[in-house]
Amino acid sequence: MEKIRLSKLMSEQGLCSRREADDYIARGWVKVDGEVVSELGTRILPTQKITLEKAAQAKQQGRVTILLHKPVGYVSGQAEQGYKPAILLLDASTRWDQDTTPYRFHRSHLLGLAPAGRLDIDSTGLLVLTQDGRIAKQLIGEDSPIEKEYLVRVQGKLVGNGLALLNHGLSLDGKKLKPAKVSWQNEDQLRFILNEGKKRQIRRMCEMVGLRVTALKRVRIGKVRLGELPQGQWRYLRPDEQF
Repeated sequence: MEKIRLSKLMSEQGLCSRREADDYIARGWVKVDGEVVSELGTRILPTQKITLEKAAQAKQQGRVTILLHKPVGYVSGQAEQGYKPAILLLDASTRWDQDTTPYRFHRSHLLGLAPAGRLDIDSTGLLVLTQDGRIAKQLIGEDSPIEKEYLVRVQGKLVGNGLALLNHGLSLDGKKLKPAKVSWQNEDQLRFILNEGKKRQIRRMCEMVGLRVTALKRVRIGKVRLGELPQGQWRYLRPDEQF
């Protein structure tokens, strides 16, 4: 059996992100089979038991995840082409007044806060920003099993087998898309449930079957719903919520 880099194994096992793993190892917060390992680059067998010291667990528990109802005109991540990043919407005044979590907003909650997945500048809905590498890993990546649900307003005339193609049969950038769940909600609105998130995927899929997207809203990520959260406002992920 081949040995694997400890930090890579920690990430694969969902203990933390690769960057966090290196930090924890350097601090002496990681044990392998009960022995502290503090040398970066250490390789171990996949069958060996990895545990985190209480200091690492406490650091993880102090990290926050924020759910934002992103409006049109904001980019998910870094500022680009003069457009503002969504993180600028986060302050005490824009916190939803029905947020029931026990957290008290502090500027430190914005440090290291990063979007876990993108939402286009001209799309609205649920955007997750997190300090927790475990949640970021869970939501981002080719192999993430987490569903994302969207309500999509469209114009145009759907080609004959268009709905079947949207569900399974289209390719983007030379690669076949994973099966989706696409259905009509009413005469001008579709519901998309996807297990992947290629750039402008839904808009490009619709164009391929004769439709043009006029509005796109993400309403769910995994088991977490946008619900009644008003546009431009945010709340903390509750301790009892999981994606």
